[in-house]
Amino acid sequence: MGHIAKHTFGEELRNLPLLPGCYLFKDRTGRVLYVGKARELRRRVSSYFRQRHHDRPKIELMMDKIESFDFIVTASEVDALVLEKVLIKKHDPPFNTDLRDDKSYPYLAITAEEEFPRVFVTRELHRRGTLYFGPYTNVTALRMTLDLLRSVYPIRTYARQRATGRSRPFLDYHVKWALNPGSAPADVASYGDVIKKVIAFLEGRDASIIKDLKARMKEASADLHFERAARLRDKIEAVEYLMEGQKVISRDKTDRDIVGIAEGDGTIYARILFVRGGKMVGSRGYAFASEQVEEDVLGAVLERYYSETTRLPAEIILPEAVGEADLIANWLSTRRGRKVALIVPQRGEKKELVRLANANAKYAFEQYRIRGRGGEERATWLMGELKKDLGLSEIPRRVECFDISTLQGTETVASMVVFENGKPRKSEYRRFRIKWVLGQDDFSSMVEVLERRLRHIGVDEPGNKFASRPDLIIVDGGKPQLSAALAAESTLMLLDIPTFALAKREEELFAAGRDEPLRLPRNAASLNVICHIRDEAHRFAITYHRGLRGRAMLVSAFDAIPGIGAVKKKALLKEFGSPAGVHAASVKELAKVPGVSTALAETIYQTLHP
Repeated sequence: MGHIAKHTFGEELRNLPLLPGCYLFKDRTGRVLYVGKARELRRRVSSYFRQRHHDRPKIELMMDKIESFDFIVTASEVDALVLEKVLIKKHDPPFNTDLRDDKSYPYLAITAEEEFPRVFVTRELHRRGTLYFGPYTNVTALRMTLDLLRSVYPIRTYARQRATGRSRPFLDYHVKWALNPGSAPADVASYGDVIKKVIAFLEGRDASIIKDLKARMKEASADLHFERAARLRDKIEAVEYLMEGQKVISRDKTDRDIVGIAEGDGTIYARILFVRGGKMVGSRGYAFASEQVEEDVLGAVLERYYSETTRLPAEIILPEAVGEADLIANWLSTRRGRKVALIVPQRGEKKELVRLANANAKYAFEQYRIRGRGGEERATWLMGELKKDLGLSEIPRRVECFDISTLQGTETVASMVVFENGKPRKSEYRRFRIKWVLGQDDFSSMVEVLERRLRHIGVDEPGNKFASRPDLIIVDGGKPQLSAALAAESTLMLLDIPTFALAKREEELFAAGRDEPLRLPRNAASLNVICHIRDEAHRFAITYHRGLRGRAMLVSAFDAIPGIGAVKKKALLKEFGSPAGVHAASVKELAKVPGVSTALAETIYQTLHP
């Protein structure tokens, strides 16, 4: 195990949660080496680092390569099992060879669309009109529970063709109800009621079977029938295992993302969980400086992540309401090509998903803070990787990145973010309102911003905050943005500054003198650093643009109020200080302004609060 991992993992391991989930071991390039599941993440992951594995050469080799790890908290061990299989297929880790046979775990299936639905164990999930419960890791408990269900409910368990041509329903019907004829269902509807009870039990909504078993076990113990009590105890444990955290696989396969938020030490951390086809398939985290996010944290998260991806879900589950919800929902729906719903659940399963996302955000944030301390060696190594992969002559100590934002076709703005030794230097971030360009012209806007920034390099004048010379410039975009940056540098005779343009779609890097784009491996640490810096510039531009847009919309609405002329507008601004102050005022407060009647106050309020 490398020096960096030894130095940082102690505190990281101690702060892992004692909850179920999946963990991912990674090498220094960010490649996933191994994916595992755990009932308790802290104990399982820590066990790898407590001792050497001389008797297991493969594990020993893996441990020598691990430089970092990530994890995802799940609602249950069963969910961890499902997620583990998804992550292994996604990342193809070299040390998961024992799981590449794609071993399938058993499910309990109910052929819901048949007249007399069958209940049986299967490892296949391709049947239409069939409900699947599971998967289950304990096959013995599964079969014990199925036997218990057959002893309580008259259910069919063998294939329908065995009963083809019979006037009688099926053998199970007669065997079961010969013992209790009065309980036999008379028709399909009665049998349907039985199946509803079985489904309610499997979904954890009916615990009457467990209550009955516990009463019988207590009675057996009281009568000193300890063997019978032990058998009942085993059945109770099997049933409780089966009911713990079960999910119906085929009922609701809506694709949805769930956003969780954690905050502390001037930083906001967001974690997005991805659920596809009813299964959690991964997650992504973002860190924001609190002072840069303004008030609408969720808005910043949504605009940052969904401006980068084209894979949008039908639903985005949020922990609280987001500002400009209609505007953001329309934007997301346009990007997806179909409706995207923003949902703030108050109860039920979706509320539990939000709790899970918040828990993931909380624990991931703790790891983020730990890694932020004492990470100087890793930062130095990352800058070295950047130098090597980009072919630079020296390590880029100071990196500047520029992004142009023209959301919704309105006013164009730009951002500049600065990273020194791999860390953001927020005091030197800058925002620009485009002054010299008319209309939407990203090329000319990039030229303007670069010229306004670079002309101050080396200039000794009071208050010059742009005197430092960047070792590397990154612009967001493809060849046109690179050409714009080079045009600005040429004007100022600064073409010796290494400059790259990062195109979003394929994460390709364009540079002067290269006919073909530079394509770094997706898991390359250097590409991850560049993308992180680009994402930060994009976020910084969007937050600025959203603030300008919000103020512009407010002023526009203020100007559109019927019955308000220059005199009354001046009186309102004098009373409340700004359009925002007018917007926040109540009808009663508005009516106190000289010249504003109660009727006009109502009109003002309704116009500003449609």
